[in-house]
Amino acid sequence: MRVLFSIFLGFMRVLGIQLIKSGARPHEVPYYGLCDYSPQTIASWLRDYRREGFEGLKPKRRSDRGRPRALSPELQEQLLALRQEERSCPASVFYEQLVAKGVILPDAVSYATIYRFLKSRGLLGREMRREPERKRFAYDTVNTLWQGDVAAGPYLRVGNKKVATFLFAFIDDCSRLVTFAQFFTSEKFESLKVVFKEAILRRGIPQMVYVDNGKIYRSEQLQLACAALGIALINTKPYDPQSKGKIERFFLTVRQRFLPLVKDEHLKSLDNLNRSFWQWLEEDYHRQVHSALGMSPLDKFMSQFSQVKMVSDPAVLEPLFFKREERRVHHDATISINKRLFEVPPQFIGNRVEVRFDPEKLERVLIFVAGKEVAVAQPVALSVNARAKRESKLSFASLQGGGQN
Repeated sequence: MRVLFSIFLGFMRVLGIQLIKSGARPHEVPYYGLCDYSPQTIASWLRDYRREGFEGLKPKRRSDRGRPRALSPELQEQLLALRQEERSCPASVFYEQLVAKGVILPDAVSYATIYRFLKSRGLLGREMRREPERKRFAYDTVNTLWQGDVAAGPYLRVGNKKVATFLFAFIDDCSRLVTFAQFFTSEKFESLKVVFKEAILRRGIPQMVYVDNGKIYRSEQLQLACAALGIALINTKPYDPQSKGKIERFFLTVRQRFLPLVKDEHLKSLDNLNRSFWQWLEEDYHRQVHSALGMSPLDKFMSQFSQVKMVSDPAVLEPLFFKREERRVHHDATISINKRLFEVPPQFIGNRVEVRFDPEKLERVLIFVAGKEVAVAQPVALSVNARAKRESKLSFASLQGGGQN
């Protein structure tokens, strides 16, 4: 027993030394730069990962989310009363008045806390919107940052109807190469998923992705897929298209150089439109010398291709974009997804499991427990089950005790 205890203490001592060494040096965090973490923080992350896997590292929501912890109920009532007296005063000036009057202490209550409190109550007042200072930037390495967005495309002429199209695209910040783009007739997440997945398969995995603040770009499916691939997903501020200057400039190029070339036969179907667009993209846009680069986007990207991190197994990519939900397994070892029944192994009867699936297709339904894939659910074929032979038949006589011995 003493020997085992000594071995355990030695293991913990080595682990502690490794954590101290790891915490003693700064770590490069995508988009945020160098960050310092204490050994206790790293140890807690390791403990959470060992206990729950990747799911244990996901941020936990505060139990008091949405309520300012620095403001007591009494102080909130006082702030509301004072704000009614200074309704048109800018929030910054109102905060300074609170500090000057001794209502709050700047070390205890920050301006951001007061601003969020006033905003939640609709009491910000009429404030002049300040335009953010903008500085032009460009990364020196390909696949460091991609910008993504969607733009309105031309109308298709299907019979007597006009059908709107939307161009989803991602562009590499360094080379201006369009990693992938495609026209769709829908603005839903499925369109975004197709383009983003194809861009990764063709051009590799970026370190960061800078996208709009729209619903599909804030979806849990996109966030989890990026996290699994080690991609930092960054959303722009609402109503700030200027922050994505390179993708917006590409859309302008499409309107100026591609759309004038579109003919009636290209607008008869979505396939015709995309084929003509992809031909223009590869033969024109990617091969034109860019004034800021001194070379074409394709040449710039290929000059650093040795640094590109490609996907090792394309089959692994699709499940990363699956929707994730919880289900309780019924007594007949089935679960229901979008009004369809699927069979799961009987050992999960009565338990809650995580299901991952593509809601548009439902071709594969994966079963996860504690963050690990444990089974693939199979669709229930009721007609087959009705014809299946049972191993034993129910005997009424045996139930009554009148069966023959």
